[in-house]
Amino acid sequence: MIDQEFWLGKRVFLTGHTGFKGSWLSLWLNHLASSVKGYAQDPPTSPSLFNVAKVSEVIDSQIGDIRDQELLYESMVKFNPDILFHMAAQSLVRRSYDEPVDTFEVNTIGTAKVLEVARSCPNLKAIIIITTDKCYENVGFDKSYKETDPMGGYDPYSSSKGCAELVTSAYRNSFFKEQNIGLASVRAGNVIGGGDWASDRLIPDILRSFDVNEPVIVRNPKATRPWQHVLEPLSGYLVLAQKLYDNHNEYAEGWNFGPDEQDVQPVNWVLDKMISYWPSSSWELDADSNPHEAGFLKLNISKARNRLKWKPIWELEKTLGKIIYWHKAWKNQKDMHAVCVSEINEYMKDMENENC
Repeated sequence: MIDQEFWLGKRVFLTGHTGFKGSWLSLWLNHLASSVKGYAQDPPTSPSLFNVAKVSEVIDSQIGDIRDQELLYESMVKFNPDILFHMAAQSLVRRSYDEPVDTFEVNTIGTAKVLEVARSCPNLKAIIIITTDKCYENVGFDKSYKETDPMGGYDPYSSSKGCAELVTSAYRNSFFKEQNIGLASVRAGNVIGGGDWASDRLIPDILRSFDVNEPVIVRNPKATRPWQHVLEPLSGYLVLAQKLYDNHNEYAEGWNFGPDEQDVQPVNWVLDKMISYWPSSSWELDADSNPHEAGFLKLNISKARNRLKWKPIWELEKTLGKIIYWHKAWKNQKDMHAVCVSEINEYMKDMENENC
Protein backbone atom coordinates (compact mmCIF):
# COMPACT_ATOMS: atom_id res chain seq x y z
CA MET A 1 0.00 0.00 0.00
CA ILE A 2 1.09 3.55 -0.65
CA ASP A 3 1.16 5.45 2.65
CA GLN A 4 0.07 9.00 1.90
CA GLU A 5 1.11 10.20 5.35
CA PHE A 6 4.62 8.86 4.74
CA TRP A 7 5.06 10.95 1.58
CA LEU A 8 3.63 14.16 3.06
CA GLY A 9 6.47 16.70 3.06
CA LYS A 10 9.18 14.21 2.04
CA ARG A 11 11.97 15.80 0.01
CA VAL A 12 12.42 13.71 -3.15
CA PHE A 13 15.16 14.20 -5.73
CA LEU A 14 14.28 12.70 -9.11
CA THR A 15 16.62 12.42 -12.09
CA GLY A 16 14.99 12.00 -15.49
CA HIS A 17 11.87 13.90 -14.46
CA THR A 18 11.30 15.24 -18.00
CA GLY A 19 10.89 11.75 -19.48
CA PHE A 20 7.74 9.67 -19.77
CA LYS A 21 8.08 7.67 -16.52
CA GLY A 22 9.71 10.58 -14.73
CA SER A 23 6.83 12.92 -15.55
CA TRP A 24 4.26 10.43 -14.26
CA LEU A 25 6.26 9.92 -11.04
CA SER A 26 6.64 13.70 -10.60
CA LEU A 27 2.88 14.14 -10.85
CA TRP A 28 2.25 11.28 -8.42
CA LEU A 29 4.74 12.58 -5.82
CA ASN A 30 3.25 16.06 -6.08
CA HIS A 31 -0.20 14.55 -5.62
CA LEU A 32 1.12 12.90 -2.44
CA ALA A 33 2.27 16.35 -1.23
CA SER A 34 5.99 15.61 -1.42
CA SER A 35 8.54 18.33 -2.18
CA VAL A 36 10.09 17.28 -5.49
CA LYS A 37 13.28 18.47 -7.21
CA GLY A 38 13.77 17.19 -10.75
CA TYR A 39 17.09 17.09 -12.60
CA ALA A 40 17.24 16.09 -16.26
CA GLN A 41 17.91 17.24 -19.78
CA ASP A 42 15.16 18.89 -21.82
CA PRO A 43 12.16 16.69 -22.63
CA PRO A 44 13.28 14.03 -25.11
CA THR A 45 10.25 14.37 -27.40
CA SER A 46 7.92 17.01 -28.78
CA PRO A 47 5.17 16.84 -27.73
CA SER A 48 6.10 15.51 -24.29
CA LEU A 49 4.14 14.51 -21.21
CA PHE A 50 6.34 16.89 -19.20
CA ASN A 51 5.02 19.88 -21.16
CA VAL A 52 1.51 18.64 -21.91
CA ALA A 53 0.78 17.88 -18.23
CA LYS A 54 2.56 21.06 -17.04
CA VAL A 55 4.88 19.16 -14.70
CA SER A 56 7.23 22.14 -14.26
CA GLU A 57 4.39 24.09 -12.62
CA VAL A 58 4.12 21.67 -9.68
CA ILE A 59 7.75 20.66 -8.97
CA ASP A 60 11.16 22.34 -8.85
CA SER A 61 12.66 21.53 -12.24
CA GLN A 62 16.33 21.90 -13.18
CA ILE A 63 17.71 21.17 -16.63
CA GLY A 64 21.10 19.44 -16.50
CA ASP A 65 23.11 16.39 -17.57
CA ILE A 66 23.81 13.68 -14.97
CA ARG A 67 27.30 13.41 -16.44
CA ASP A 68 27.99 16.96 -15.25
CA GLN A 69 29.00 15.93 -11.75
CA GLU A 70 29.69 19.45 -10.50
CA LEU A 71 26.24 20.76 -11.50
CA LEU A 72 24.57 17.60 -10.22
CA TYR A 73 26.36 17.97 -6.88
CA GLU A 74 25.26 21.58 -6.54
CA SER A 75 21.65 20.67 -7.35
CA MET A 76 21.26 17.53 -5.25
CA VAL A 77 23.26 18.46 -2.15
CA LYS A 78 21.68 21.91 -1.91
CA PHE A 79 18.22 20.34 -2.10
CA ASN A 80 19.23 17.79 0.58
CA PRO A 81 16.71 15.02 -0.24
CA ASP A 82 15.28 12.32 1.98
CA ILE A 83 14.73 9.99 -0.98
CA LEU A 84 16.38 9.71 -4.40
CA PHE A 85 14.94 8.14 -7.56
CA HIS A 86 17.40 7.81 -10.44
CA MET A 87 15.54 7.49 -13.76
CA ALA A 88 17.69 9.54 -16.16
CA ALA A 89 18.85 7.29 -19.01
CA GLN A 90 19.32 6.70 -22.70
CA SER A 91 16.41 4.28 -22.91
CA LEU A 92 16.11 3.17 -26.55
CA VAL A 93 17.62 -0.06 -27.86
CA ARG A 94 17.92 1.03 -31.50
CA ARG A 95 19.51 4.33 -30.56
CA SER A 96 22.11 2.42 -28.55
CA TYR A 97 23.32 0.80 -31.79
CA ASP A 98 23.83 4.27 -33.31
CA GLU A 99 25.29 5.85 -30.15
CA PRO A 100 26.87 3.04 -28.10
CA VAL A 101 29.47 5.13 -26.26
CA ASP A 102 26.93 7.80 -25.33
CA THR A 103 24.61 5.05 -24.09
CA PHE A 104 27.29 3.59 -21.80
CA GLU A 105 28.31 7.06 -20.59
CA VAL A 106 24.76 8.03 -19.62
CA ASN A 107 23.49 4.72 -18.28
CA THR A 108 26.61 3.38 -16.56
CA ILE A 109 28.94 6.28 -15.76
CA GLY A 110 25.94 8.54 -15.19
CA THR A 111 24.62 6.13 -12.56
CA ALA A 112 28.03 6.09 -10.85
CA LYS A 113 28.07 9.90 -10.74
CA VAL A 114 24.55 10.06 -9.27
CA LEU A 115 25.56 7.61 -6.54
CA GLU A 116 28.83 9.41 -5.87
CA VAL A 117 27.01 12.71 -5.35
CA ALA A 118 24.38 10.99 -3.19
CA ARG A 119 27.09 10.06 -0.68
CA SER A 120 27.27 13.75 0.29
CA CYS A 121 23.56 14.14 1.14
CA PRO A 122 23.24 14.09 4.96
CA ASN A 123 19.48 13.44 5.20
CA LEU A 124 19.28 10.76 2.51
CA LYS A 125 17.70 7.51 3.68
CA ALA A 126 16.61 5.68 0.51
CA ILE A 127 17.87 5.45 -3.08
CA ILE A 128 16.14 3.63 -5.94
CA ILE A 129 18.01 3.07 -9.20
CA ILE A 130 15.71 2.33 -12.15
CA THR A 131 17.19 -0.06 -14.73
CA THR A 132 15.25 -2.47 -16.99
CA ASP A 133 14.06 -6.03 -17.51
CA LYS A 134 16.63 -6.21 -20.32
CA CYS A 135 19.51 -6.10 -17.82
CA TYR A 136 19.37 -9.89 -17.46
CA GLU A 137 21.47 -12.22 -19.59
CA ASN A 138 18.78 -13.33 -22.05
CA VAL A 139 19.56 -16.88 -23.18
CA GLY A 140 16.45 -17.13 -25.35
CA PHE A 141 14.55 -19.55 -23.12
CA ASP A 142 10.87 -19.34 -22.24
CA LYS A 143 11.51 -18.49 -18.59
CA SER A 144 10.79 -15.79 -16.04
CA TYR A 145 13.86 -13.89 -14.92
CA LYS A 146 14.42 -13.72 -11.18
CA GLU A 147 16.44 -11.11 -9.31
CA THR A 148 19.21 -13.66 -8.71
CA ASP A 149 19.75 -14.36 -12.42
CA PRO A 150 23.01 -13.05 -13.93
CA MET A 151 23.28 -9.66 -15.54
CA GLY A 152 23.98 -9.51 -19.27
CA GLY A 153 22.84 -7.65 -22.35
CA TYR A 154 23.20 -8.42 -26.06
CA ASP A 155 22.89 -4.83 -27.28
CA PRO A 156 24.60 -1.69 -25.91
CA TYR A 157 21.45 -0.49 -24.14
CA SER A 158 20.81 -3.76 -22.31
CA SER A 159 24.48 -4.17 -21.47
CA SER A 160 24.75 -0.61 -20.15
CA LYS A 161 21.85 -1.29 -17.80
CA GLY A 162 23.43 -4.55 -16.65
CA CYS A 163 26.56 -2.52 -15.93
CA ALA A 164 24.46 0.02 -13.99
CA GLU A 165 23.24 -2.85 -11.82
CA LEU A 166 26.84 -3.83 -11.05
CA VAL A 167 27.73 -0.22 -10.26
CA THR A 168 24.75 -0.06 -7.89
CA SER A 169 25.81 -3.25 -6.13
CA ALA A 170 29.37 -1.96 -5.71
CA TYR A 171 28.22 1.33 -4.18
CA ARG A 172 25.76 -0.47 -1.92
CA ASN A 173 28.40 -2.79 -0.49
CA SER A 174 31.27 -0.30 -0.43
CA PHE A 175 29.59 2.84 0.88
CA PHE A 176 25.86 2.98 1.56
CA LYS A 177 25.56 0.09 4.00
CA GLU A 178 27.99 1.90 6.29
CA GLN A 179 26.00 5.14 5.90
CA ASN A 180 22.71 3.37 6.75
CA ILE A 181 21.22 4.39 3.41
CA GLY A 182 19.01 1.84 1.67
CA LEU A 183 20.04 1.42 -1.99
CA ALA A 184 17.90 -0.75 -4.27
CA SER A 185 17.63 -1.31 -8.01
CA VAL A 186 14.36 -1.97 -9.81
CA ARG A 187 13.59 -3.69 -13.11
CA ALA A 188 10.22 -3.15 -14.78
CA GLY A 189 8.62 -4.71 -17.82
CA ASN A 190 7.58 -2.92 -21.02
CA VAL A 191 6.04 0.21 -19.53
CA ILE A 192 3.21 1.80 -21.49
CA GLY A 193 0.67 4.55 -20.88
CA GLY A 194 -0.70 7.89 -21.99
CA GLY A 195 1.82 10.59 -22.85
CA ASP A 196 4.57 8.48 -24.41
CA TRP A 197 5.77 9.98 -27.70
CA ALA A 198 9.15 8.19 -27.89
CA SER A 199 10.38 6.97 -31.26
CA ASP A 200 10.78 3.27 -31.97
CA ARG A 201 8.36 2.15 -29.23
CA LEU A 202 5.29 0.08 -30.04
CA ILE A 203 2.46 2.07 -28.43
CA PRO A 204 3.62 5.52 -29.62
CA ASP A 205 4.22 4.08 -33.11
CA ILE A 206 0.70 2.64 -33.12
CA LEU A 207 -0.88 5.94 -32.07
CA ARG A 208 1.12 7.94 -34.61
CA SER A 209 -0.12 5.63 -37.36
CA PHE A 210 -3.70 5.85 -36.07
CA ASP A 211 -3.55 9.64 -36.12
CA VAL A 212 -2.65 9.77 -39.83
CA ASN A 213 -4.81 6.79 -40.81
CA GLU A 214 -1.88 4.66 -41.98
CA PRO A 215 -1.03 1.00 -41.24
CA VAL A 216 1.21 0.40 -38.24
CA ILE A 217 4.60 -0.90 -39.41
CA VAL A 218 5.77 -3.72 -37.13
CA ARG A 219 9.18 -5.39 -37.18
CA ASN A 220 8.64 -8.35 -34.84
CA PRO A 221 4.97 -9.27 -34.27
CA LYS A 222 5.80 -12.49 -32.37
CA ALA A 223 8.09 -10.79 -29.81
CA THR A 224 6.63 -11.43 -26.37
CA ARG A 225 6.92 -8.81 -23.64
CA PRO A 226 5.73 -8.12 -20.06
CA TRP A 227 3.42 -5.18 -20.81
CA GLN A 228 2.27 -2.99 -17.91
CA HIS A 229 0.72 0.41 -17.32
CA VAL A 230 3.29 2.98 -16.20
CA LEU A 231 1.58 3.40 -12.83
CA GLU A 232 2.18 -0.29 -12.01
CA PRO A 233 5.97 -0.19 -11.60
CA LEU A 234 5.83 3.35 -10.18
CA SER A 235 3.57 2.07 -7.42
CA GLY A 236 6.18 -0.61 -6.71
CA TYR A 237 8.94 2.00 -6.53
CA LEU A 238 6.91 4.04 -4.03
CA VAL A 239 6.16 1.02 -1.84
CA LEU A 240 9.81 -0.05 -1.94
CA ALA A 241 11.00 3.47 -1.02
CA GLN A 242 8.75 3.39 2.06
CA LYS A 243 10.33 0.10 3.14
CA LEU A 244 13.89 1.24 2.43
CA TYR A 245 13.47 4.46 4.36
CA ASP A 246 12.94 2.71 7.70
CA ASN A 247 14.72 -0.60 6.98
CA HIS A 248 17.88 0.50 5.21
CA ASN A 249 19.52 -2.88 4.62
CA GLU A 250 16.60 -5.33 4.70
CA TYR A 251 15.29 -4.24 1.29
CA ALA A 252 18.54 -2.97 -0.27
CA GLU A 253 18.73 -5.30 -3.27
CA GLY A 254 17.32 -5.81 -6.77
CA TRP A 255 13.55 -6.01 -7.38
CA ASN A 256 11.32 -6.99 -10.30
CA PHE A 257 8.02 -5.21 -10.94
CA GLY A 258 6.19 -6.82 -13.82
CA PRO A 259 2.66 -7.83 -14.87
CA ASP A 260 0.69 -10.97 -14.17
CA GLU A 261 1.29 -14.01 -16.35
CA GLN A 262 -1.71 -13.37 -18.62
CA ASP A 263 -0.38 -9.93 -19.57
CA VAL A 264 2.88 -11.27 -21.00
CA GLN A 265 1.72 -11.15 -24.61
CA PRO A 266 3.19 -10.99 -28.14
CA VAL A 267 3.22 -7.74 -30.08
CA ASN A 268 0.48 -8.90 -32.47
CA TRP A 269 -1.89 -9.47 -29.51
CA VAL A 270 -1.37 -5.86 -28.41
CA LEU A 271 -1.82 -4.64 -31.98
CA ASP A 272 -5.11 -6.48 -32.43
CA LYS A 273 -6.47 -5.09 -29.14
CA MET A 274 -5.45 -1.53 -30.00
CA ILE A 275 -6.98 -1.82 -33.47
CA SER A 276 -10.26 -3.00 -31.91
CA TYR A 277 -10.44 0.37 -30.10
CA TRP A 278 -9.71 2.36 -33.28
CA PRO A 279 -11.93 1.54 -36.30
CA SER A 280 -10.39 1.40 -39.80
CA SER A 281 -6.85 0.89 -38.47
CA SER A 282 -4.46 -1.91 -39.49
CA TRP A 283 -0.86 -3.11 -39.32
CA GLU A 284 1.70 -4.67 -41.64
CA LEU A 285 5.13 -6.26 -41.34
CA ASP A 286 8.32 -4.17 -41.70
CA ALA A 287 10.22 -5.50 -44.72
CA ASP A 288 13.55 -3.87 -43.71
CA SER A 289 16.27 -5.66 -41.73
CA ASN A 290 16.38 -4.75 -38.04
CA PRO A 291 18.91 -5.12 -35.22
CA HIS A 292 18.75 -8.03 -32.82
CA GLU A 293 16.19 -7.97 -30.03
CA ALA A 294 15.11 -10.67 -27.61
CA GLY A 295 12.16 -12.74 -28.74
CA PHE A 296 10.88 -13.39 -25.22
CA LEU A 297 11.03 -11.45 -21.96
CA LYS A 298 9.20 -12.16 -18.71
CA LEU A 299 9.83 -11.18 -15.10
CA ASN A 300 9.31 -13.26 -11.98
CA ILE A 301 7.63 -10.94 -9.47
CA SER A 302 7.15 -13.41 -6.61
CA LYS A 303 9.67 -11.59 -4.38
CA ALA A 304 7.81 -8.27 -4.63
CA ARG A 305 4.50 -10.08 -4.03
CA ASN A 306 5.74 -11.89 -0.93
CA ARG A 307 8.00 -9.37 0.75
CA LEU A 308 6.53 -6.02 -0.30
CA LYS A 309 2.92 -7.21 -0.61
CA TRP A 310 2.89 -5.51 -4.01
CA LYS A 311 0.99 -6.86 -7.00
CA PRO A 312 -0.24 -5.66 -10.40
CA ILE A 313 -3.63 -3.94 -10.38
CA TRP A 314 -4.68 -3.14 -13.97
CA GLU A 315 -4.93 -5.88 -16.58
CA LEU A 316 -3.42 -5.27 -20.01
CA GLU A 317 -6.74 -4.90 -21.81
CA LYS A 318 -7.82 -2.19 -19.36
CA THR A 319 -4.42 -0.51 -19.75
CA LEU A 320 -4.75 -0.34 -23.54
CA GLY A 321 -8.20 1.20 -23.17
CA LYS A 322 -6.77 3.78 -20.78
CA ILE A 323 -4.11 4.70 -23.33
CA ILE A 324 -6.69 5.26 -26.08
CA TYR A 325 -8.81 7.37 -23.71
CA TRP A 326 -5.77 9.47 -22.69
CA HIS A 327 -4.67 9.99 -26.27
CA LYS A 328 -8.14 11.09 -27.41
CA ALA A 329 -8.39 13.47 -24.45
CA TRP A 330 -5.09 15.05 -25.54
CA LYS A 331 -6.27 15.33 -29.16
CA ASN A 332 -9.44 17.02 -27.86
CA GLN A 333 -7.30 19.55 -25.94
CA LYS A 334 -8.43 18.52 -22.47
CA ASP A 335 -6.56 19.59 -19.32
CA MET A 336 -3.98 16.78 -19.34
CA HIS A 337 -2.64 17.57 -15.90
CA ALA A 338 -6.14 16.93 -14.55
CA VAL A 339 -6.51 13.80 -16.69
CA CYS A 340 -3.25 12.40 -15.30
CA VAL A 341 -4.15 13.17 -11.69
CA SER A 342 -7.57 11.58 -12.20
CA GLU A 343 -5.89 8.44 -13.53
CA ILE A 344 -3.51 8.36 -10.55
CA ASN A 345 -6.46 8.72 -8.17
CA GLU A 346 -8.32 5.90 -9.89
CA TYR A 347 -5.28 3.64 -9.72
CA MET A 348 -4.75 4.35 -6.02
CA LYS A 349 -8.39 3.57 -5.26
CA ASP A 350 -8.17 0.32 -7.22
CA MET A 351 -4.94 -0.50 -5.42
CA GLU A 352 -6.59 0.09 -2.05
CA ASN A 353 -9.65 -1.97 -2.96
CA GLU A 354 -7.49 -4.81 -4.28
CA ASN A 355 -5.45 -4.91 -1.07
CA CYS A 356 -8.59 -4.75 1.08
